[in-house]
Amino acid sequence: MDRPDDAPQDEVEAARRARRRRDEEHRRTENPRSPQSRLRAQEDVVLKARWVDHVVEDAIARGEFDDLPLQGKPIPSLGTHHDPDWWVKQLVEREHVTGVLPEALQLRTDDARLDAHLDRERTEAGVRAQVEEFNRRIVEARRQLLGGPPVVTPLRDVETEVERWRSRRERPTIE
Repeated sequence: MDRPDDAPQDEVEAARRARRRRDEEHRRTENPRSPQSRLRAQEDVVLKARWVDHVVEDAIARGEFDDLPLQGKPIPSLGTHHDPDWWVKQLVEREHVTGVLPEALQLRTDDARLDAHLDRERTEAGVRAQVEEFNRRIVEARRQLLGGPPVVTPLRDVETEVERWRSRRERPTIE
């Protein structure tokens, strides 16, 4: 004999069984390895590809691809070797990002620009101070144990750099 209190329990159990059936059906149809699921995924890819083709064709018809700067030319810096950091290097170059590189790489960049930086100095004492500061940064970078690329930037001789600075200042400028 069923008691009246058992009726809600039976309803709860029936709801649990129905939920399990729905979950099982969902798992069966949504299994990524099932043929239906693979077919749906392929249809989605085809639909997305058609949409992309349509958007590109519309842009071409509107002339949005006319007069592009590299039209008919090879893509610059697309070399024969694969560099996984190509996009970072191009971002740093394009945006003139400084201060976020490891010190060893920043020193290489600063070494390449040091002559131009020294040429802006007006006094010999200023040139000496700049070269001494640059050398101090190199020594400090060699001492740190944080890892990263090795510091290969050579120290600059202060007297040699002062002489080079003088000779560049004495050169006649072409106007």
